[in-house]
Amino acid sequence: MMTETKIEMNREMIVEKSFKHANILRVTGNTGVMIVEATTTYIPIEEFKTIFNYISDSIAKEPVTKLIFDKRKLTVFHQPSMEWYFVEWKEKMFDLGLKVHRKILPTDIVFKQSVKIGRDRIKQIFPNGKYNEMDIQYADSIEEAIEK
Repeated sequence: MMTETKIEMNREMIVEKSFKHANILRVTGNTGVMIVEATTTYIPIEEFKTIFNYISDSIAKEPVTKLIFDKRKLTVFHQPSMEWYFVEWKEKMFDLGLKVHRKILPTDIVFKQSVKIGRDRIKQIFPNGKYNEMDIQYADSIEEAIEK
C-alpha cells in the first residue's frame, strides 16, 4: 500500500485516511496535529459523522492536541452537521483532551455568514457547551492554522 503525501507551504502531510468527501491528514513530524480536509463542495451528514467518529477513535488511541478543519472546498453549509459537531462531538473531544480547533473557511462571504449565524444559533440553544472552553480560531491557510 502506497502512502499518499501532500506538500503545502513547505509542510509535508501524510494522508492517513481518505473518505469520499474528505481526507484525514497528519503533519509529518508533528503527531499532535490532525487535519480534516474537505475534498468536495458538500459532506453528507452520515459521512460527516463517520469522518469525525474516525477522528474520535484515533484520538482515543493517540492524543491529538490540535484539529484543523480545512473547509475551503465547501460551498454548502449544513446546520444539522454543525450542531452535531459542536454539541455532541466536541463535548467528547474535550474530555479526550482536544481543546484546540482551527478552521479554514472558504472565501465565499455567504458561507462565512452562514457559519456565523449557525454558531450564534448553537450558542443560544446550547449556551453551556464545552466548546465555550475551547480555543477555537480561524486561519487562512494550513500553515497559519498549525502555527496559531
